[in-house]
Amino acid sequence: MNILLTGGTGYIASHTAVVLSSLGYKVFLYDNLSNSKRQVVTQIKKITGSAVTFIKGDIRDSDRIVRLLKRKKIEAVIHFAGLKAVGHSVDRPIDYFDNNVAGTVSLVRAMNLANVKTMVFSSSATVYGNPTYLPLDEIHPKLAVNPYGRTKLHIEELLQDVSDADAEWNISCLRYFNPIGAHESGFIGEEPSDRPNNLMPYLVQVALGDLPYLRVFGGDYPTPDGTGIRDYVHVMDIADGHVAALDFLSKNGGWHALNLGTGSGCSVFELVRIFEETNQCQISAKVVERRPGDVAESYACVEKAYTKLGWRAKRTIPDMCYSAWHFRKNRVV
Repeated sequence: MNILLTGGTGYIASHTAVVLSSLGYKVFLYDNLSNSKRQVVTQIKKITGSAVTFIKGDIRDSDRIVRLLKRKKIEAVIHFAGLKAVGHSVDRPIDYFDNNVAGTVSLVRAMNLANVKTMVFSSSATVYGNPTYLPLDEIHPKLAVNPYGRTKLHIEELLQDVSDADAEWNISCLRYFNPIGAHESGFIGEEPSDRPNNLMPYLVQVALGDLPYLRVFGGDYPTPDGTGIRDYVHVMDIADGHVAALDFLSKNGGWHALNLGTGSGCSVFELVRIFEETNQCQISAKVVERRPGDVAESYACVEKAYTKLGWRAKRTIPDMCYSAWHFRKNRVV
């Protein structure tokens, strides 16, 4: 089966490409390299022993995507491409809506023209906004509180409308909670091109001495230690979830939204402590003002993913912390 991964050299996409390639799928990576590196393609080959095809391009180039889908005989698309930093989205909402929402419109138009109507979409738990109850299940009200989350929500609504209008479409929207960690080989992991916005790569850079301290955004949340609580899930579990979603769509039509998380929360300070214990290092941390758009606590109800996909997260937070550290140490040797 030929699969196109938009944003294919990015963090979650590259790990998904490893799993797909290892299972015999023919994988094509499409990315503009705005926040990733082309050498990821080589690293994927090192892990799997088989090549994946890379095409540089932007999802807003609809005509090019039509040609690509037809020429490579693509049968399904996993749509990862998009800007993804909550803080940046508050400062740059136009960029986020242009890239994420307009880019998806372009992609869906191209898929329609090429008659490729199976998609797994990389969504986010940010669509829920401030929880009215926990754990967050898929029917929780959608009240995204930042531009990034609103772009994901608009895309989900677009895809649901597309599916409602044309029964040939099969779509899964996977609402990730907080993916962290890296492949066990240490060859691929989370490595943003600019200063990190996500917690784990920032934490690792502090551990390496590249940054003086970890900025903890808010220490006065109504949580046991005052720091935000999140559902951290290993990126390889997330990758496995995409394979499960593809298999599910091969047997089920329509539009489906599913959470991918562990079902439990961990605070920032707890994660720092586990990182220190797992990797035998010390992390300097400094509490700073809350970030606009952040919520106090968020963790998933994961029963629907288990019922529909047969998927559950298997890896632990120490696994996540060790693999992220192993990747970065491997990269600086």
